[in-house]
Amino acid sequence: MKAIGRDAVERVYRTEGPKIWRALVAYTGDVDVANDAFAEALAQALTRGDDLRTPERWIWKVSFRIAAGELSRRKGQVPFVDSEVVESPELALDLIRALQHLTPKQRAVVILHLYGGFTTAEVATLLGMAQPTVRVHFSQGRKRLRQSLEASDG
Repeated sequence: MKAIGRDAVERVYRTEGPKIWRALVAYTGDVDVANDAFAEALAQALTRGDDLRTPERWIWKVSFRIAAGELSRRKGQVPFVDSEVVESPELALDLIRALQHLTPKQRAVVILHLYGGFTTAEVATLLGMAQPTVRVHFSQGRKRLRQSLEASDG
């Protein structure tokens, strides 16, 4: 592998790695799945080297697809994340609990759009969905998330 490909993957790991990992934890609710999905995406990116035009987008996409595959294998069950994993437990745990009420597709779309900062078109590309489908999942997910957070707020 050429140094440029390795350098690009290393840059993504350093600059975007923590954000991608936190998004995966929020999406899966499982630290082990997040670790495995992120590590596997990085390993695959390294083997592709210079063939990747946009390593950052590719790593987001592949890590979410790997995590989605694991959730599908588990029938979409999202385990509860331990408070020790989350930086600000009160806020983050409420959010992760609320995210558990969304479907896996809604969770992915909401996390990628709101936390990842991706546009609807980018989310569609990352998840292999049509833009209108992404918009529907986002709208429904945001509504359910709001309802869950309001209910937990008392």
